[in-house]
Amino acid sequence: MDFENVIANRRSIRKYLKKEVENEKIRKMLNAINSAPSAGDLQAYEVFLVKDEELKEKLAEAAYGQYFISEAPLVFVFFANPKRSAIRYGTRGERLYCILDAAIAASYLQLSAVDLGLGSVWIGAFDDDKVRKILKVNERLIPVAIIPVGYPAEKPAATPRRKLEDLVKFL
Repeated sequence: MDFENVIANRRSIRKYLKKEVENEKIRKMLNAINSAPSAGDLQAYEVFLVKDEELKEKLAEAAYGQYFISEAPLVFVFFANPKRSAIRYGTRGERLYCILDAAIAASYLQLSAVDLGLGSVWIGAFDDDKVRKILKVNERLIPVAIIPVGYPAEKPAATPRRKLEDLVKFL
């Protein structure tokens, strides 16, 4: 699929077929994550790929009962690593760049998933401490996104977007 179609076809998918995602597709998504740009090329983020049913259920509970998370065959959890970014960028790296790095990598995952015929949704509403505890993650890492991925069992319509004239200020 060409990039314009990838962008046009990305939707927030909350229903998934009970179908495993092939290892080759997982590898391609992981390579996309690894290819994402980051501040100073530090890749100041960590990614957890969760397939375990019990852990997925706990993540859904930590996400305030968004149980569709546990129905996806794959759940990616992205954490910002402030310490890694601070090595070069100090406080700004700790507070901003590492979070942006994780968000960009998560976006690359989502676009890669569309290209591979998969669906995903960005989950940002969750209890940080519960997510850390479930995945046994050091509290210095900041959870940024939970992204379930799988074969879509729905095809939502495109949502309305702002007009470019309203969104972009041409100077």
